[in-house]
Amino acid sequence: MSDVAPPRIAPRRIVVAGGGTAGWMAAAALTRTLGRTATVTLVESDAIGTVGVGESTIPPLITFNRLLGINEAEFMAATQATFKLGIQFDGWKGPNDSYFHAFGLTGKDHWAAGFQHFWLEGRARGHDRSYDDYCLELMAAREGKFAHLPDDRMSYAYQLDSTLYGRFLRKMAEGDGATRIEGRIARVELDGESGDIAALVLDDGQRVAGDLFLDCTGFRALLIEQALHVGYDDWTHWLPCDAAIAVQTESVRPPVPYTRAMAHDAGWQWRIPLQHRVGNGIVYCSRYLTQDAALDRLLGNVEGAVLTEPNRLRFVTGARRKQWHRNCIAIGLAGGFMEPLESTSIHLIQRAILRLIRLLPPGPISAHDIAEFNDQQLTDMEQIRDFLILHYKVTERRDSAFWRQCAAMDIPDSLAQKIGLFRETGRVFRRNDELFAENSWIQVMLGQGLTPLTHHPIAAKLPDDELARFLDGLRQGVEATVRGLPQHAAYVSRYCGAAPA
Repeated sequence: MSDVAPPRIAPRRIVVAGGGTAGWMAAAALTRTLGRTATVTLVESDAIGTVGVGESTIPPLITFNRLLGINEAEFMAATQATFKLGIQFDGWKGPNDSYFHAFGLTGKDHWAAGFQHFWLEGRARGHDRSYDDYCLELMAAREGKFAHLPDDRMSYAYQLDSTLYGRFLRKMAEGDGATRIEGRIARVELDGESGDIAALVLDDGQRVAGDLFLDCTGFRALLIEQALHVGYDDWTHWLPCDAAIAVQTESVRPPVPYTRAMAHDAGWQWRIPLQHRVGNGIVYCSRYLTQDAALDRLLGNVEGAVLTEPNRLRFVTGARRKQWHRNCIAIGLAGGFMEPLESTSIHLIQRAILRLIRLLPPGPISAHDIAEFNDQQLTDMEQIRDFLILHYKVTERRDSAFWRQCAAMDIPDSLAQKIGLFRETGRVFRRNDELFAENSWIQVMLGQGLTPLTHHPIAAKLPDDELARFLDGLRQGVEATVRGLPQHAAYVSRYCGAAPA
């Protein structure tokens, strides 16, 4: 045996440009998972505000927090969080219509056909119960109830203060060894030979060198775009909203376990109830609504006193052509943006971080790793993009120029196939582990007014009494479970009640 020790590999120097939700999620995950194999330095300036996206989340965040060993009740108290069982969509099918997109499953699938086929067969035989009645999360949300159930039977996410989430993660990351440097980035220094990023140079002349750089600078995309010029694919011909205004208001009622998305004649408005306040915002297309009119509309449709000055945002929906280029990875808004209609902002941050950790090379950066990361990340974004377009395209609204534009627009082939398949056969298939599973597509398509013309013949095989027992048994099971649940506000107060902000 040789007495020669293997060469010690120096820790990889990872530099995170920008804080906020994206920066501190990245720093916390990297320090906790990589340990001594990497050093993590985060550069941010207190003088630069954050967008504060992502107050409403989706279930995968639970997995992210668990991977980091975060105590749920502690995290929820620190972020003034409430539970979320889905989104109520008001005015999307028509100005006076409402439907619910809930987490979890609806009914019980057969291996050959999803539950929707048996429900459609029941409708054809005179059963008049709504598809909603067979979804536990949806019915619990409508009743304003919530509890953790055995075997994770209730699928949920969080409504949280994203600024407080960033602070919570900062404390955790710094405790695990991350270094924070206060300062404004003056320029990005490139290596003259390789073209890689060599260092960030701050206003005070400080030079922060690294091996791998994460661009968490938001819409500015200071590294990935301003320094490396990767280009951007604009998706506003499919998702025409290009502006938003956000305000926070006092709570005037106990928080409900769901987010509201209320359509108007040039976009939509959100309402997100937290423990200590409510998050509100209007998303709109500036071609059809001025900023002043949008603000008036927003303030005319909030509950409770306004606590903050309006935060005005302009954006271009789309994706960076490369999320990872050379030794720089864009995380969050630097990599692209899609309006928060289905609460995907934090999810895309999380996916990019976990994907980076899985693909982190032991030595020099591999072109194959870069290509794989970019392909997977773009696939995620395109699949989410298609799901968002669905809300605008499949609608009966023709009452404004905005909605007429949405109804008339061409859509990606991938979405047209999904819509056509469901319209003709009632079938939906989940591809490549896409974020939104079959039940999400079914709930939104039915809610937007798309009813299948046919359904799977296997459902017709059941005799009337057997089909009735099947449908009634599932519905009654949901009703019994919901009856036994506590009120959401009381459960939150008991489980993770936060001190007054």
